[in-house]
Amino acid sequence: MKKWICLLLALPLFTQAAEIKIGFQKSAGLLSMMKTQGASLPGHTIKWIEFPAGPQMLEALNAGSIDFGSTGAPPPIFAQAGGVDLLYVGAEPAPVNSEAIIVPKDSRLRTVAELKGKRVAFQKGSGSHFLLASALQKAGLKISDITPIFLSPSDARAAFVSGGIDAWVVWDPYLASAQKAYQARVLADYTGLPLANGFYLASRKFAEQSPQLVSALLEHVKATGKWASEHQKEVSTLLTQQTGVPADIVATWMGRSRFGATPVTPDIVANQQRVADLFYQQKLIPKAVNIASHVWIWQPK
Repeated sequence: MKKWICLLLALPLFTQAAEIKIGFQKSAGLLSMMKTQGASLPGHTIKWIEFPAGPQMLEALNAGSIDFGSTGAPPPIFAQAGGVDLLYVGAEPAPVNSEAIIVPKDSRLRTVAELKGKRVAFQKGSGSHFLLASALQKAGLKISDITPIFLSPSDARAAFVSGGIDAWVVWDPYLASAQKAYQARVLADYTGLPLANGFYLASRKFAEQSPQLVSALLEHVKATGKWASEHQKEVSTLLTQQTGVPADIVATWMGRSRFGATPVTPDIVANQQRVADLFYQQKLIPKAVNIASHVWIWQPK
């Protein structure tokens, strides 16, 4: 822990003090971990603002309520289609099985193809939205072939337990919790499907006016990711305290997580463009979007 803090303090000291507004999700991501551990930028004040999911975070980015945040792959695409002038400034490793389409243990549904006409709950514009669209496409279906129920994870959990929905698409730790509490069965995760990176995002104004700060924030994230990868037991303890999620569920969640921050490479841009193109083809966004024109190049130390 002390080594990690030293990495933060070793970053460049900026002479002009300013407030940096960072959006985070309490139950996910390195930004949440950084907030809990008291990450700081010398000479600057960080204001941490919590959001339930990525779409709400990017609404705030558009409004100028935050400068920087992280989400899964779909939220920035929906935001771009809605006219938000954001920049992809960093990327996270793509998850494989930390997000899934699940059904109750006694459900008769056995394949994704059997979701046709069924009620499927997910957070609109989230990573789960892309997982569902991709899995349906592989099964020869579209989102329009199911009955989408747009719910936040907490509301979807209640609907899942009560039988109000047939399937639920969600990420960890909600996924691990449902598997433990209800023996929820996985219909599909990203295995055999195109992967989708997570992203660190900034408003264009913030990135262009304060490129050193963006770089410093990403260096913080990279250092935190390295520490987290090398100290999974400590991370599990930290997240158990932070979220109130039982330790065994956190352990499952951490075992499926991939930490880190990298520049947005051409391959990552191409992968994100495939996500955007799928959404446009399925008429989930009103217009095509171009990813490459919204990328900020980070050069790590």
